[in-house]
Amino acid sequence: MMLQSPDALAALIPDGALVAIPPDNSLPSVAIAKALIRRGARGLRLLGVPVSGFATDILIGAGCVAEVETSAVSLGEAGFAPRFSAALKEGRITVRDATCPAIHTMLQAAEKGVPFMPLRGLIGSDILANRPDWKVVPNPFAPAGEDPIVLLPAKQPDFAIFHAAMADAEGNVWLGRRRECATIAHASKAALVTVERIVEGSFLEDERLAPGAISATYVTATAIAERGAHPVALLDAYGFDQDYVSAYARAARTEEGFRAWLEAEVFAPAQKVAAE
Repeated sequence: MMLQSPDALAALIPDGALVAIPPDNSLPSVAIAKALIRRGARGLRLLGVPVSGFATDILIGAGCVAEVETSAVSLGEAGFAPRFSAALKEGRITVRDATCPAIHTMLQAAEKGVPFMPLRGLIGSDILANRPDWKVVPNPFAPAGEDPIVLLPAKQPDFAIFHAAMADAEGNVWLGRRRECATIAHASKAALVTVERIVEGSFLEDERLAPGAISATYVTATAIAERGAHPVALLDAYGFDQDYVSAYARAARTEEGFRAWLEAEVFAPAQKVAAE
C-alpha cells in the first residue's frame, strides 16, 4: 500500500504502540519519527534494534515516549543522546536494559513463530537481576544442573519503521546489505517504510537485487520521503551528516534549545510544504 507521505504512515501508529527502530547505521526512518512528533504521539514504547540513536532521542525530547528497550542510546561521535539522558534523570521514561544479542534473539523468536529462544553470554551479568522476564533454566540436554542457559521471550513489535533506498511497483522494498530491517519486519505485526523512490518492475525477479530485497508480504505501507534517513546515512546514497548531528547535540542540551530545534527542523518545514 502506497501512502502519500510519512505523516500518513505515522497516522497508522496509535499511542502506546511498541515500535521497533533500527540503529543509526542501519536505515532508521527519521522522516516517520518527525511525523510522529507532528502527530503528537504519546506513550510510545520504543525497541532499539539493537541500539538507539537520533530518531529515538528526538521522539523522547518531544514527549512521545514512555518506555525504551535497548542496549544503548547514543549519538555516536556527538556524544550522549541529550534528551534521552535528561528524561532518564528526571524519571520521565522507563528504560529496559538489554544486550544486542538479546534483542536480536527475541526478535528472531517472533520471526520464527516460537515463544522463546535460548541465549548464552548473559549468565553472570547484572542485567539478569533487572529482567524478570528472562529465565535461567537447566539445559534439558545436559546432565542436571551442569549447564544453565537463559530463555528469552519472543518480542513482537506492533510496528517496524525504517527507511530504504527504493520500493518497486509491486511493493517490495530494497534494503541492500542492511538485513536487520528484514528481521524487524518479519517479527513485527506491521512494517511502515519510507523510501527515496519507486521503480518499475520487481526486485524479486532480478538476480542482482533479490538478495537485498524484502517481499511486499512483510511491508504494510510505504511512502516516498526524499532523504528520509537524514541526518544518518543511507547505504551509498548519502553519508552521515556529522555536522548536523553535532549541532543538534549542542542545541538539545537544554529544553529550550531542543524546542527551538524542533520548531525549525520538524514543524516549520512541514508548514512550508503545506503552504505550497
